[in-house]
Amino acid sequence: MGANLLKRPALKSVPTGRQVPVNESADLCCCRVPEIHDLANRLRFAPEQGRIWLDDQRMMLMHVSSLGALREELVGSLGKETARGVITRIGYQAGARDAEMAKKLRANSSTYDHFLAGPQLVSLEGIVHCEPIALDIDVGSGRYFGDFALIDCAEAEAHVASFGIGEESACWMLVGYACGYTSTFMGRPILWREVECRAMGHDRCRVIGRPVEEWGDDAREDLRFLQIGDFVKWTPAPPNPPAPARLATRLAGQENSFGMVGISSGFNNVCHLVKKVAPTEATVLFLGESGVGKEIFSHNLHRLSKRAKGPFIAVNCAAIPEQLTESELFGVEKGGFTGATVSRPGRFERAHGGTLFLDEIGTLSYTAQGKLLRALQEGEIERVGDSRVRKVDVRVIAATNVNLRDAVKDGSFREDLFYRLNVFPIRVPPLRDRRDDIPLLMNWFMQRSCKKLDKTITGFRERAVDALINYRWPGNVREMENLIERAVILADDGGALDICHLFTTGEELNSTTFIVQKNGALRLAGDVIEPEAPTSEGGLPTLADTEARMLRLALAEANGNLSLAARLLSISRPTLAYRLRKHKIAVE
Repeated sequence: MGANLLKRPALKSVPTGRQVPVNESADLCCCRVPEIHDLANRLRFAPEQGRIWLDDQRMMLMHVSSLGALREELVGSLGKETARGVITRIGYQAGARDAEMAKKLRANSSTYDHFLAGPQLVSLEGIVHCEPIALDIDVGSGRYFGDFALIDCAEAEAHVASFGIGEESACWMLVGYACGYTSTFMGRPILWREVECRAMGHDRCRVIGRPVEEWGDDAREDLRFLQIGDFVKWTPAPPNPPAPARLATRLAGQENSFGMVGISSGFNNVCHLVKKVAPTEATVLFLGESGVGKEIFSHNLHRLSKRAKGPFIAVNCAAIPEQLTESELFGVEKGGFTGATVSRPGRFERAHGGTLFLDEIGTLSYTAQGKLLRALQEGEIERVGDSRVRKVDVRVIAATNVNLRDAVKDGSFREDLFYRLNVFPIRVPPLRDRRDDIPLLMNWFMQRSCKKLDKTITGFRERAVDALINYRWPGNVREMENLIERAVILADDGGALDICHLFTTGEELNSTTFIVQKNGALRLAGDVIEPEAPTSEGGLPTLADTEARMLRLALAEANGNLSLAARLLSISRPTLAYRLRKHKIAVE
């Protein structure tokens, strides 16, 4: 990217020893600050779910007084130094996440507009209003200098309410946010320092940022609070990584650990139980609806067990004809039945020394259940047509989407087999009960599908995110994987995934979320605010009226972007411009 420079004429000396351009009156900026509506459109309120979403990240509203109480508690229990470090690193994590979000939302914008998404996001999140005083960016060369005024900072307000005016700056979380956002944006550690703060009696807060090496020895005081990310190499590593760093490491490595991603309490509980039972020889029974990932967790249980070097043999009990169940599980000896021309080991023998996974075990016939029970109890099997007993060393993992207790009551499942299998049950919750995992899974499956299909997709459009979060997911994670792969196939290379790419087979959508309008009020997602269309004398819209209405809808959907509106209507931009003039539709 090329250089982007915003400067103001006046100069003021700051504690860093560098002359930086500022404007004492903090009046109009000589460069246009981009509109915030593209970011505001990504803010969704879902009161029926108890959730707020900013793009694909779950957010929450918090009283400023509660933030002050939290800071006061941390300072009182941990001490000021430790509390400042914890709060700064939490801010760093938030900034790094917002930088990734900005990369998706403004990927095609100028470097300047792209970068200013971060300051606008903290404004949208109700933390502070940021005004750029000086900004010099060149991502290619790694050059960076930023000087921002922080107007009406909620963090400073909370600190002053708890501790009063002091001699030190107090916007620890915002400084951490700026470090995390800018470092992620630039691909190198950028250190920020607060040089003015309302907690010190100034009328506003002000921060300055530049590459960490440019601060020299003067940076040591600030770096001790930033033992995270690329800043770790600039300071001695602590004996135990700080909590946010441990969290980031765990989330980054979670896919490698379990073959899927998730942050919900339900997902983490399943992971915890799998890790607990894996080193033992206990029989495990996975319970849950179809498509929740029971087989993936079974694979990982085997990988984490002492039998990891042995085979993992999976059997779909629902796919085996009843008359072949015994031969499939226990094997067959040559001549054991008509057509058995060779001896063949069954799944138990093939899993010797490893793990046997019995999927959909609730579909086994009553007779097959009895034979399976003997094999589990005695640890030995007999091939069909053979009199020789073979010892097998197998750990059994079973899975079912059937309520086995109800099946025992109605007589379709053996009670003794149920208790033999129900040694360590693990229930995997459906996707609709762990919605915090949906944004992670959306992006994970999109990236996997893009790699598989060799396509480039920029992300999800706002209404697509809203629909995916609110959808009931009757097919769970498997349905999402297939749905997103289909969407990637249908979408244009270099484009974004929309509802028309995702829900193409009659899925029932229900939107219960609210989005922010330009005036700050909320409206139900999906509602379109548009001028009332004129009608013909008979009361019915004319063809011209219908065309004008379609043009207005496309413009509203594209937020006034003519090129995007033209693509939505499948016409060229000049054609769209001609029809807008024809219908005397003004573009704001």
